[in-house]
Amino acid sequence: MRVNASYSNVEAMKLKLDILMNIYPWVDMVVFSELCAYGPLTHNAQEVPGTFEQEMCAMAAKHGVWLLPGSIFEKKDGKIYNTATVIDPEGSVVTRYRKMFPFYPYEVGVTAGHEFCTFDVPDVGRFGVSICYDMWFPETIRTLAVLGAEVILHPTLTGTIDRDIELSIARSMAAINQCYFFDVNGLDTGGSGRSIVCGPDGRVIYQAQNNEEYFPIEINLEKVRRSRELGVLRLGQPLKSFRDHLIDFTVYQKGAKHSYLESLGPLIKPRRVQELGELQMRDEARQAVDLNTTPVVTSLRPPLDAL
Repeated sequence: MRVNASYSNVEAMKLKLDILMNIYPWVDMVVFSELCAYGPLTHNAQEVPGTFEQEMCAMAAKHGVWLLPGSIFEKKDGKIYNTATVIDPEGSVVTRYRKMFPFYPYEVGVTAGHEFCTFDVPDVGRFGVSICYDMWFPETIRTLAVLGAEVILHPTLTGTIDRDIELSIARSMAAINQCYFFDVNGLDTGGSGRSIVCGPDGRVIYQAQNNEEYFPIEINLEKVRRSRELGVLRLGQPLKSFRDHLIDFTVYQKGAKHSYLESLGPLIKPRRVQELGELQMRDEARQAVDLNTTPVVTSLRPPLDAL
């Protein structure tokens, strides 16, 4: 749905949910996009639990559905988190998830969460929750799969030119973790749409466009279990292979320093090419002075891939 950053979208969410359940009364679970309720401005952060959760709990109970109403900025102990809530059909909060990888250096002022999130739907299966930039780190989705998640619910707010890349990542995450993957994106200040749903073989079940849309999808978790038993398209069995060759990945050792990663520099916003060239010249000049040599001035013309 369309998201506005200037005012609350909560009433619009309620209306959309009412309309959805009138058209498709068979739906069991509803997922909105990331930061759908109040938009992407941190000054709208609020305490959790709070009014928004109460309203969403009432809507879940009203329609008897599982509800993941996107996420909101949560303020807690002087920090701000990007937090999603999972609500059951009785209107009770089952779990909450704080986004592990805020979109640094752009999602300024948001603190990273540290706990993975799964929940069980009785007589159906296990679901995992992830948010937007999290999926760029395959360890997050792999961990949810290892915890037994058969469906990943992934609210997103992407309005940037890398949406095509994200669509390919969504397919990859579904295939290598042999699960359903629901990547739900918003519109306007809530994203550029093009939500995608992938099955456990990585194939696209549905991809939305750039307009407001309901996309009701029926899933069959036996397909997940079949894939994990026999392989993706009866070929690779990545989860079993991961289990059987669970080596110590030293790159993940807490506190370890890796010289190459350290050489990449600080996590900051890119600068203009001209500025980078000038900075490089100053650095070279400074190094030359330190060595008591004559500095060599290099061309400021950027490489083609920097244009």
